[in-house]
Formats: sequence, structure tokens, C-alpha cells
Amino acid sequence: MTEAWDPAAFKARVDTALHRFVAQEADLLAAVDPALAPVAVELETAVAAGKRLRAAFCYWGWRGAGQPDSEALLRAAAALELVHAAAVVHDDLVDDSPLRHGRPTAHLALRAALPHHPRAAGAARSLAMLVGDLLMSLAGQLFVTSGLPAAYLGRARPLWALLARDLVAGECLEILHTGAVPDTEASLKVIRYKTAKYTVEQPLLIGGALAGAGRLLGEGYAAYGLPLGEAFQLRDDLLGLFGDPERTGKSDGDDLRGHRPTALLAETWRLAGPGDRDRLRALLGRGGPDGDPRTERGALDEVRALMLRLKAPHRVEDMIAARVEEALGALGSLDVAPASAAALTALAHSAAIRPS
Repeated sequence: MTEAWDPAAFKARVDTALHRFVAQEADLLAAVDPALAPVAVELETAVAAGKRLRAAFCYWGWRGAGQPDSEALLRAAAALELVHAAAVVHDDLVDDSPLRHGRPTAHLALRAALPHHPRAAGAARSLAMLVGDLLMSLAGQLFVTSGLPAAYLGRARPLWALLARDLVAGECLEILHTGAVPDTEASLKVIRYKTAKYTVEQPLLIGGALAGAGRLLGEGYAAYGLPLGEAFQLRDDLLGLFGDPERTGKSDGDDLRGHRPTALLAETWRLAGPGDRDRLRALLGRGGPDGDPRTERGALDEVRALMLRLKAPHRVEDMIAARVEEALGALGSLDVAPASAAALTALAHSAAIRPS
């Protein structure tokens, strides 16, 4: 790989490593019994698409510590995409989301494999949960069999455990805060643990640890990675309601339907007066799975209009900009090669300013 950062070429390399590994594992799973074929398909579908940002941050955490390009490191970085795939399957299950990357989510797609099951919907959800569990297990397998020396892997093992714990903590916090009175600080804590850490900060730190990075570089990676990870999820919050579903590949309004504790909703609540809060409560209680879709669509449109009137999306945009500025400021103080600094600068912009 040349020194110039080529995101498309890097993504292609990660895709190749990831798809090859998961295809082999899917074949082994299906070989146990023909009935497992639909489950094997969902295993491969879970990694079929993605930006590969987590792998990229791990890679540049490694390169920023002075290490050269490495196919073994690339496979270790690709393992973080399996963590993400597992998190997505579980998150879609928890949120009962219908679409991901424009396709039915695993717990919906797997219903077709259960035509005779007396409780097909529940059984499909169980199958999806197990697909997510297997993806998380495969992430660890790919990481330790990446080809990196055992001593390198040992340096990153505590961070790998921390990544999993923080991710679960964030998912649990989102569930625990769902439906509660919106609160910006609580929402930001959910963002920090559910997404920010495992999307940017921890992949960078893992790449650095694999490379033998010192304490100061690790602290710099954290100072860059955490605010940027928060900016990434804040952008996701905005896209979830104001983005184009054709580009995001997800249903718009899922966060509102599920009363999830997003910063966008929390800022709307903070800015709203008593009358707007009463109206927001009424709107969030309308529609739903058994409601009239026209009523639900009208409620979503009214919530969007209320948010725009209160300038809540502008406030979230300000939060994103402040975090990107903080991240780039931290990056400017890092002692890394120009190629690494340029790549991490480009990644910061692509993570926080994107249409999907």
C-alpha cells in the first residue's frame, strides 16, 4: 500500500479479508446441517457492507506508531468490523429495526426459515441473537489468528476486553434510559459508551498497542478518538431523522418510534417550553407498530418541524463541529508521520460529515 491514503483501496482490502474469513466460517456452519443454511447466509450478510472505519482507525493507530503496512495487521483490524457486525445485529434486535443497509434485518429475514414454527417471530429473534453471538466470537478468532506475533497480540488483549465491556455497557444504558425524560448528559454518555469508544478511540488504541505505542501516543489517540467518536454518533442521530433513507439504508424515525435517548431528542426537550413539551409527548405516543402508518408519518413530520423551529438540529451540528475541532486539535499535537496525520484528518472529516 502506498503512503497516500486511499480509502477505497483500503476498504477493498478489508472487504477481501473479511468476506473470505466469514465465507469459510459460514460454509463450516452450514456443513453441520442443511437447515443451518439461512443462518449461514445471515452471517455473511452481516459483513456484506460497511464503511470499514473501525478497521481504518486501527490500521492508522498502528501506522501512527511507526509500523509499516502489514497484511497481518489488516486482518487484526478487520476483526473490529466483526465486532461492529455483531453489535449491529444485536442493536437491530433490541431496537426491532426493520432495515439495515437497505435489507431486512436478521431477525426479520430469518422468519422465512421458520415456516412451521409455532412462534416464528420469537424464534427468528433468537436465531438473530445467536448470529450476533457467533460474529462476536469470530471477531476474537480472526484477531488472534491474524498472523501478528503473540507478544503483539498480548499487548492489545486488555483493550479488547475493555472494548467489549464498554460496548455492552452503552447498549444497556440505552435500554435503561429509553422512555425516560430526555436528558442531554445521559444521552451523551450512551453515545460515548455505545458507539464513540468502539468506533474510533479503542480501534486506534488497539492499533497503537499492537505496534508498541508509548503512553503519550496512547493518550493522544484517546484525546483525538473520543470526541470524534461522539461526533460520529451525533451525525448518526441527525441522519436517523433528517437523512435520506435511500442513502442511509435504514428506516427514518426509528429512534423516535422507539423513544431512544438520542442527543437530538434531548436537545429538543431542553429547548422546548411547556407547550412544546406537551405536544412532543403527545406526538411520541402516536402511531407505533399497531397504529395507522399515516398517523405515524404525520407525527414524525410534526416532530421534525418542531425540532427545526427550536433549532435543535443546529445545536447538534454545533456539538459535532466542536468535537471535530477538539479531535483535530489533539491530532495536531501528536508526534506521527505526515502520512498518518493526513489519513487521520481525512478520517475525521469522513466520520463526522457524511450522508449515510
